[in-house]
Amino acid sequence: MEREEHFRIRSYGLTELSMLYSPELLPKSAQRKLDRWIRHYPGLTERLAELGKQPGARCYTPAQVREIVEALGEP
Repeated sequence: MEREEHFRIRSYGLTELSMLYSPELLPKSAQRKLDRWIRHYPGLTERLAELGKQPGARCYTPAQVREIVEALGEP
């Protein structure tokens, strides 16, 4: 019997989280796609900024990951 893996809320690098959402894409394309999804979801960009996300940041904190997952669903 296979054990089902569950997504874990923790700190993720930008590329790491992007690739979880779009494993079929190259890393840079996956990053652009996740960024578009974040900008498209109402209020998510602002909420991430409130949680300390800076432009050009290379990682997401657990709190930021939780907001992304609540908005977009688990990868």
